[in-house]
Amino acid sequence: MDKVMRLASQRAVVVFSMSSCCMCHTIKRLFCELGVNPAIHELDEDPNGKDMERALAKMLGCNPPVPAVFIGGRLVGSTDMVMSLHLGSKLVPLLRDAGALWL
Repeated sequence: MDKVMRLASQRAVVVFSMSSCCMCHTIKRLFCELGVNPAIHELDEDPNGKDMERALAKMLGCNPPVPAVFIGGRLVGSTDMVMSLHLGSKLVPLLRDAGALWL
């Protein structure tokens, strides 16, 4: 869990993902469309990916635990929470406050 939190605090937006996950792709694409350049950690390509996956599963309380999105070092959640924030017009202000967007 320490490694996950350390990585999550290194950039304004951090996404823990699996390269073959369609929902992960959707979240990464959303951030790209919004002009955000998140740090992406593909768990299936990382030697410590299984350990991070277990830590994220504990934090999120779901399996699979990806995508797991951190904004401003805080866990936002998975696809459902990110999309809910976006549809409620709360995602962009959150990204601005975290320094992920300039406009």
